[in-house]
Amino acid sequence: MFKGIITPIVTPFNRDQEQSLNYPAAQKLTDYLIKAGVSGIFALGTNGEFHVLSRQEKIAFTSKIVQFVNHRVPVFAGAGACSTHEAIRLATEMAQVGVDALSVISPYFIRPSAKELIGYYQEIAASVDLPIILYNIPQNTGYNLPVSVVKELAKSENIVGIKDSSGDLELLKQYQSIACAADFQVLIGSDSKILDAYHYGVRAAIAGTSNLIPQILVALDHALNEQRQEKAQELQESISVLRAALKLGTVPAVLKRALELAQIAEVGPARKPVAETTPQVDDQIIAMLKFYHLY
Repeated sequence: MFKGIITPIVTPFNRDQEQSLNYPAAQKLTDYLIKAGVSGIFALGTNGEFHVLSRQEKIAFTSKIVQFVNHRVPVFAGAGACSTHEAIRLATEMAQVGVDALSVISPYFIRPSAKELIGYYQEIAASVDLPIILYNIPQNTGYNLPVSVVKELAKSENIVGIKDSSGDLELLKQYQSIACAADFQVLIGSDSKILDAYHYGVRAAIAGTSNLIPQILVALDHALNEQRQEKAQELQESISVLRAALKLGTVPAVLKRALELAQIAEVGPARKPVAETTPQVDDQIIAMLKFYHLY
């Protein structure tokens, strides 16, 4: 069972013409996160800009993250794609570089039927001997994974959970009811809903904000597990300061700039067409960092 805070790590880039991968920054950030107590590192999530990396870059980056982590915590990697063939190819290559589990986003741009979604996930699951986590993020794919589809997929031996980033607590409760009836679990992907999700029995969060403030997210997880509700409420509310700042730019420009301004790691810009933050936005990011005593 997955527990605790799992960080969907940003993908560091150099400020060169190609915006090439910056491995020293990735190692520095990985070490910072593990030292802060996160329970897993997740490469190639939404904040990891998987959608603007080539397949070769995805495999190379994931391989490096596996090396940097060096078995200290589990390594998760995103292996979803719009085509089943590409997702299977990614999944098998990621298995070869040594990841511990795969997260698979549902196809985006198109809207598959329930039968097609089941076929997509079952074929990917059959191609690898790794735990697979479904990824529901309707704001990016255009639809929620239907409860009926998740219920069917939960019967598959190595489809072990779902990351729900919908922010819909009613839907989360329905997913959680599946988890209670099967060997399956829900991981919360909406940072603002961690407290609520744990109330419904969730025990793991894949939290983008933990790139910058892992200590707060780890403390929130501990407070919830120890049933210190007042402290948990305080920590949950404190995350809103960072979440408000993240809206000042296109994902993940503000998060990456904050990591740089806090001198945590030189993760560089988001890949174009996402633009670098302006000096005016930087001032607002600095104000946010001061709230967390990071500047």
